[in-house]
Amino acid sequence: MKRVVHAACPHDCPDACGVLITIEDGRATRIQGDPEHPVTRGFLCAKVAKYLDRVYSPGRVLYPMRRVAPKGPCGAGAPAREVFQRISWDEALDEITHRLRRIVAEYGCESILPYSYGGTLGALNGASMDRRFFHRLGASQLERSICSTAGEEGLKSVIGIKLGTEPEQFAHARYIIAWGSNIHGNNVHLWPFIEEARRKGAKLVVIDPYRTRTAKCADWHLPIHPGTDAALALGLMHVIINENLFDADYVSRYTVGLEDLKARAQQYPPEEVAHWTGISADDIRKLAREYATERPSVIRVNYGIQRSERGGMSMRAVTMLPCLIGSWKELGGGLQLSLSGSYGLNREALEMPELMQKALGRPARIVNMVQLGSVLNSAIVPKIVPKMVPPIQALFVYNSNPAAVCPNHNEVVRGLMRPDLFTVVHEQFFTDTTDYADIVLPATTFFEHKDLQTAYGHYYLQVSNQAMDPVGECRSNVEMFRALAERMGFEDDCFRETVDSMIDRALDSPNPWLKGITRDRLERERHIRLNFAGNEDAATNHVGTDAFVRPAERSSEGTAAPFLPFAQGNFPTPSGKAEFYSETLKHQGLDPVVAFTPPDESRHGSRSKAAGFPLELLARKPDNHLNSSFANLPSVRKMEPWIGDLEMHPTDAEARGVRNGDRIRAFNSRGEIVLRARVDGAVPPGVVAARLDWARFSPGGGNINVLTSEKLTDMGNAATFYSVSVEVELFRA
Repeated sequence: MKRVVHAACPHDCPDACGVLITIEDGRATRIQGDPEHPVTRGFLCAKVAKYLDRVYSPGRVLYPMRRVAPKGPCGAGAPAREVFQRISWDEALDEITHRLRRIVAEYGCESILPYSYGGTLGALNGASMDRRFFHRLGASQLERSICSTAGEEGLKSVIGIKLGTEPEQFAHARYIIAWGSNIHGNNVHLWPFIEEARRKGAKLVVIDPYRTRTAKCADWHLPIHPGTDAALALGLMHVIINENLFDADYVSRYTVGLEDLKARAQQYPPEEVAHWTGISADDIRKLAREYATERPSVIRVNYGIQRSERGGMSMRAVTMLPCLIGSWKELGGGLQLSLSGSYGLNREALEMPELMQKALGRPARIVNMVQLGSVLNSAIVPKIVPKMVPPIQALFVYNSNPAAVCPNHNEVVRGLMRPDLFTVVHEQFFTDTTDYADIVLPATTFFEHKDLQTAYGHYYLQVSNQAMDPVGECRSNVEMFRALAERMGFEDDCFRETVDSMIDRALDSPNPWLKGITRDRLERERHIRLNFAGNEDAATNHVGTDAFVRPAERSSEGTAAPFLPFAQGNFPTPSGKAEFYSETLKHQGLDPVVAFTPPDESRHGSRSKAAGFPLELLARKPDNHLNSSFANLPSVRKMEPWIGDLEMHPTDAEARGVRNGDRIRAFNSRGEIVLRARVDGAVPPGVVAARLDWARFSPGGGNINVLTSEKLTDMGNAATFYSVSVEVELFRA
């Protein structure tokens, strides 16, 4: 029997592709893009196109496993049979509940820490039954800030909400800036809209310290020094303001703080900005003039710019640009970082934070995920974080691989090696993190469970249907935490709620843009655009402002009409306007306008050269992996031949006697790693780059995160993966 099931890709990507899965006699035989999806349009990225390799990989965890050997790296071979013993689900649940109860009795419930992030962005398997379980248990809460929060806070400090230009509108732009955004590598479904615009004469400019796939395709690539984006944005504003290229009418109607911004921008003439950024003063003036006058102009900014020490302020500065020139009012203008603020699902109904009151009578303490290494070791040497009281005695990992993705890798591994730390990992594969697990539980892929799927790169909601039975004894996050809650004796009705009921509850939201969107409709129609038209007044209640401007529901061609959220201002900020000056930031002790300060670990910083680490490191994500996902699949690894390389500029290589292909040692005060030199000019002088990989695939058992730090960003408490200084030398065994 053959059937085709509609699903949606839940991996951490803005595109959330519509997917069609062919099932024959209970087995998936084909995956393809849904050609009817208006944004993803029937094609898949290279890694998801090979998803059958993931579902049926011989490396899948198929059964619950108990550790029978000491904790520690297993290496690339992952000899699970020598390290873990197969047990039943009943045995696994009994052991977990026994250990958790004992830890709670001795140390208190906040000594238990859940650890999860973007392994799936499905609304249910990402954050629903798991949150209910840990809230009811009274466990420590996790501040999930490793990826995007600095940029999001910077964005919201200006425009108030995570909204922006929809991808379809990029086809109408005349000037497109990809700022810290490798569109061709990690937002590939935006690319056809950009190419459509270019065929009509649009120009693509890429601002990025690395010569990415997108930079290679651009009309103009500006290699900027890492962490100096705020300086460049201020330099552009200097030119735009001084040459009277801003939209005076839009600014007067819909923004506050122009005089403060004018005064600040005078401190950043192009010659000064050129010193900070490495971009010439002439190019800064040219970029400013073209951006302000070649209309409509749009910026696709991604999270690259916010992974530096002052990443929030960088994002704030870039977000001011479309407000200054008024490009929000134009079809094909504006800016896109994340569109996720539009969905407004009923998250409280899914997560039920009120359950903490049963366990603690108060909210549990919050632990930042970026600082996991220091958190796990705080009882030994309290350095970055104070001594944890009570100390973390149990770690429950799902939807994440912290032994690979966390900064300060050596400190993370040191904590995970603690013999007194009880660690449970719910996973699809044996990963760097399962090397330190006491219990490993088998997890489903999105082929094997049902979910509700939003996006952060478009405005279409989907139900992802279950296409096949789980392989082996795999269970979804929802079903695993449901079973664990039952074994713990939690009698609350919420732990017996069905998946369909949870989807219904998530859609039962005051957000007017969800009006009329039901599970039944989603199951019939596959994808539904958010209901922007006809809800102007109600939308006010959702976002806390006067009203959004909506065009008619359908265009004359019969397609969905464009969404122009800020065409007439009405920004959901405290002032109701785009804020060049923010009282909120002032009360937080931050600059209420915007300013540039170089990261401490940078060529202009206060520490790097003095400490003997003069090179700026970009700890990059591979183009064909998703963070650490897909890194273990041979068919995907073949697409990343440069894993294990350190990319250098010829000037820096020659100064150190390094030639292409040499084994080199990259090091700083936190650690060292041996890599292979690739001297190809993909980075400018003073910058080196290497790609994230699983530690188990490195001969030394570490990855690039041995060099990154736990220091947090200026806003959002996010990670500073791109504020890292190192030195490089030839490796001598």
